Amino acid sequence: MTRISATKIAEELDISRSYLYYLKDNGVFDIKISSKGHMIWNKEVIPQIREYLDSKKAIEEKPKQLKYKTSDINNRRYLGNKYKLLSFITNTVKSECKDVNTVADIFSGTGAVASAFADKKIITNDILYSNYICNYAWFGSETYSKDKIINIIINYNSLNINEENYMTQNFANTFFSLKDCAKIGYIREDIEERFNNGEINSRERAILITSLLYAMDKIANTCGHYDAYRKGVDFDRELELYVPTPNINNNENNMCFNIDANELVRNIEADLVYIDPPYNSRQYCDAYHLLENVARWEKPEVQGVARKMDRTSLKSNYCTTKATEAFEDLIMNIKAKYILFSYNNMAEKGNDRSNAKISDDDILRILNKKGTVKVFSESYKAFTTGKSNISGNEERLFLCTCYEKPKDRIASPLNYTGGKYKLLEQILPLFPEDIECFVDLFCGGCNIGINVNCSKVIFNDSNHNLINLYNTFKSLDKNSILQLVNEIIDKYKLSRSNVYGYSFYGCESASGLGEYNKENYLKLRRDFNEIKVKDYHYYIMLYVLIIYSFNNQIRFNRLGEFNLPVGKRDFNSKMETKLIKFIDRIKSSDYLFTCLDFRNYDLEKLDNNSFIYVDPPYLITCATYNEQDGWNEQTERDLLEFLDRVNAKGIRFALSNVLRSKGKENDILIEWLKKNSSKYKAIFLNYSYSNSNYQTKDKVSGSEEVLIINY
Repeated sequence: MTRISATKIAEELDISRSYLYYLKDNGVFDIKISSKGHMIWNKEVIPQIREYLDSKKAIEEKPKQLKYKTSDINNRRYLGNKYKLLSFITNTVKSECKDVNTVADIFSGTGAVASAFADKKIITNDILYSNYICNYAWFGSETYSKDKIINIIINYNSLNINEENYMTQNFANTFFSLKDCAKIGYIREDIEERFNNGEINSRERAILITSLLYAMDKIANTCGHYDAYRKGVDFDRELELYVPTPNINNNENNMCFNIDANELVRNIEADLVYIDPPYNSRQYCDAYHLLENVARWEKPEVQGVARKMDRTSLKSNYCTTKATEAFEDLIMNIKAKYILFSYNNMAEKGNDRSNAKISDDDILRILNKKGTVKVFSESYKAFTTGKSNISGNEERLFLCTCYEKPKDRIASPLNYTGGKYKLLEQILPLFPEDIECFVDLFCGGCNIGINVNCSKVIFNDSNHNLINLYNTFKSLDKNSILQLVNEIIDKYKLSRSNVYGYSFYGCESASGLGEYNKENYLKLRRDFNEIKVKDYHYYIMLYVLIIYSFNNQIRFNRLGEFNLPVGKRDFNSKMETKLIKFIDRIKSSDYLFTCLDFRNYDLEKLDNNSFIYVDPPYLITCATYNEQDGWNEQTERDLLEFLDRVNAKGIRFALSNVLRSKGKENDILIEWLKKNSSKYKAIFLNYSYSNSNYQTKDKVSGSEEVLIINY
């Protein structure tokens, strides 16, 4: 008997997986069941099915459409859910907050508030994995197959499961019937098997788990939480999974976390941080322990009447006497323009468990240390267990406009020719203050875009190796990147001056490490140039090459081979710090890296709140990116024509360039400026680049660096 997956059988027969199960359930073919209750698919059933498919009966009986129901993010019961308050929240943000491109919902729960900012970069976080996995389903940027999800869910709904499993052994006839427990346990195990077998990706797994959790919540024998179940009831509703409908094209920079919020805020930045912590002593891990158990699927022992697992690590300080202390620590470590804090005015209105843990005086005291505070309120029906008689309950929004702190300036991890890091103090103050989308059109080392006071930045460069390197930095975990860098350095026995110093390698700082590294560097370069598959490992190798290359430059020959000789420096502490800060920054904001020729850049996606910074290769200077006729007079004219179109659309821009350098004049640029003197002006800057033309001894004389603006 040749084992094969149901997916492979469906593909070979050119039918959907759901229709394959439909045929199985209607007795078209027989299938064996394993000792664990799982179906054993094999190739022997294929001729049997094919014979049926060719018959007249199949044509007549094949269902025209396999039906399914869909669910939205709000189709779930949850304590403190703010879905009905979304208009209150969004109207407050719209009227009071400017230039919000990144929103962090750090006690996200069901993700209802985050969903109201779907056009932004969204950061969600919740200490409960059951909430995290749902948030990843709704807001994750990984692509997924809607048809695959539909087929799997239709199949789950068609199953009649009678097996014994973790759910039947621990929860039968408590929150769910024995029959539904059998089905829940089977489905959850099947989702994990599909994921481990590579049939579904991480987001498809999250969507299927979300569908199951929502279905469980819909029929659970509770009043909305799992602290207790009603005894002696008839289980009159059966489990039915709906198809979640998350956006396939979410912002690619969305991030979902499952950690303590106080830890998270130390590592992220956002324009707006929304805070909706627990208000009272009711621990969410107690209320939703069963959903958490199924989401994690670690199959722990459970105890007590409510069948709860150990939840010690999930307890929140915001439900205890430590709430005020935790809140102050949280606020002091947030990096944002605005903090929006939801907290109702239960005070002493309810029973002791329902009363708010943080007083209004403490809220205002703590927020006022961070910035200026406004309070907005709206009537809201509170959750009670029937023991409280509460009137006049209001949900309040405390909006803190944080005291503005200058953005920490960081340097590029690449020593890119013509980099503007040393010009930041002159250039940044010249930019407008109301930029909503900043386009770094020739981003190079990213020194300008990474430091501009705007959280939505599009970094563009025509060098695909450069952009792919940045996207690798953005995609991979920081610790994984550092580990790979160090593994490559050790594999090729390159120097580590930050660990052993220069004398260990028989070198001096003045002459550098090139003599020691040369042979091993050339081996690394040869191995790199022989790689055919350009995956993340390829680009981390490229980064190591750049670090150990001459002048830390990037240069490929016409054959696509990296061809720079060895340099004097290595991956020292300074370079490591630059890399770490750069990775943290590009992960914290709504940053996008694109690889387009400037002539093909779509201006229709920009408006008068956008800003384009242009730092092209300089026509009258020499640099590695200017070799092989990389920038010529025609390209210069094309760029100036492009900027005229930018100006005509009412989009602001700034152009960095030189009018004169080392006895040469950029006649094309000078004439363009004269012709457009009423529209554009040139601001002279006071710096020339020590590494722009390393072959020239006189590196500064006669150079006129300018910033040309149209505003």
